[in-house]
Amino acid sequence: MNSLIAYTLHLADNALILGQRNSEWCGHGPVLEQDIAITNISLDLIGQARNFYQYAASLINHSDGTAANPASEDSLAYLRTEREFKNLLLVELPNGDWAQTVLRQFFFSQYQYLLFQQLQFSKDEQIAAIAAKSIKEVSYHLRWSSEWVIRLGDGTRESHDRMEKAMNELWAYTGEMFEPAGYEKEMAVESEKIKKEWNEKVRQVLEEATLTLQPASEKGSVFMHTGGKNGIHTEYMGHLLTELQYMQRAYPGCEW
Repeated sequence: MNSLIAYTLHLADNALILGQRNSEWCGHGPVLEQDIAITNISLDLIGQARNFYQYAASLINHSDGTAANPASEDSLAYLRTEREFKNLLLVELPNGDWAQTVLRQFFFSQYQYLLFQQLQFSKDEQIAAIAAKSIKEVSYHLRWSSEWVIRLGDGTRESHDRMEKAMNELWAYTGEMFEPAGYEKEMAVESEKIKKEWNEKVRQVLEEATLTLQPASEKGSVFMHTGGKNGIHTEYMGHLLTELQYMQRAYPGCEW
């Protein structure tokens, strides 16, 4: 698999899996307005995933014109196995409570925003076009999630404690965003630049939220979990795909 295909799938998988996770809140949000907000964010992410999957399918079909079953956005989303997905571990983690969900969204959206700012100027015109189209949505996701992080972190004692707990749960999964896989290196993604800007932006929000930037560790630096970009996932990924892919696997070829 060439680097462009792998990278396009990585971008699509991030959006699809986080969209699937967020959609689990539909009908269960803390208030109606935020139930609608998180559902709309899910739809935005799934829309981004569709654009990237469509492009990936066209690249795959072009590189293997003799395939008996051409790739499609549906086959890439519903018929790949766990080890074939290239999403970040962060996006597949369980929702936890509202604090963990909004902090995960904030961490990812800040990363995605900075990444798409770069990708708007990618040499690959299709990647650049999808990034440019998506960045307005990502801007909203970032604003919405950062406001919730501040609201909960600088709120009541309970909301602050829940945000601190979410920090302890999620921080160790943020490092993977800035550890480039082989296909990212070939796509010339400036991971170090994104990391520097991400740390600064996140620090500003967490300070306003009166939260510790990095969970305290008596043993020194926090161990960062990696592997998702290369198909090595947490125990939660298989359960997520079972639900996501059930209809297509139970009724092969079904369409709405």
